[in-house]
Amino acid sequence: MSVEAKYKRVVLKLSGEALSGGSGFGINPDKMKAIAKELKEVHDLGVQIAIVVGGGNIWRGHTGEEMGMERAQADYMGMLATIMNALGLQDVLENIGVPTRVQTAIEMREVAEPYIRRKAERHLEKDRVVIFAGGTGNPYFSTDTAAALRAAEIDADVILMAKNGVDGVYSADPQKDASAEKYSDLTHLDIISKGLQVMDTTASSLSMDNDIPLVVFDLNQPGNIRRVVLGEEIGTTIRGEE
Repeated sequence: MSVEAKYKRVVLKLSGEALSGGSGFGINPDKMKAIAKELKEVHDLGVQIAIVVGGGNIWRGHTGEEMGMERAQADYMGMLATIMNALGLQDVLENIGVPTRVQTAIEMREVAEPYIRRKAERHLEKDRVVIFAGGTGNPYFSTDTAAALRAAEIDADVILMAKNGVDGVYSADPQKDASAEKYSDLTHLDIISKGLQVMDTTASSLSMDNDIPLVVFDLNQPGNIRRVVLGEEIGTTIRGEE
């Protein structure tokens, strides 16, 4: 029996930390393969998948701050880190038969395509997974903002915010506050007004202005990407104003 996906075109936001497998640094091969396997299951459903990767497992901005580095310089180093993660993920996906393209916001033609919106959409229509690397290509903007921007540009149905060991949005850090309340539904305005640490304010505003829903879920629970795409009520769903 065939199953019908709720979302036909998704942007998956993967943090660099998620690729490190809990160690916080570097790429964990087993974790990368597990993520790729889940993505293949979703791809086999006929869902068009775009991915925005972070780079915190290779370079963190606060390291640059401690060195006295200029913010823009540190941010460009972070963008290069996301490209390394994207190339690694591409290779693992293609090794299990998932056609993939990496597009970078910073031109690097020897290793990836430059970001071109119409070309990205064409790849998705041809059932290729597109990995967006290099953030927005500009300093002072996070990869969360890149995810919201690319989702708006390619007219994605949803942003899937994959968290490392956190199963949704809470009123406080559940690891530090036992009384923290988990939300099942929120609006983008709630995220901004309550100061909830889901994505930065620029990304939240961009998602709100373009009416793009967001689902925050635990990546460490096997099968969760597929569950979200099929419309199961897991994690926290964030929408525009009713």
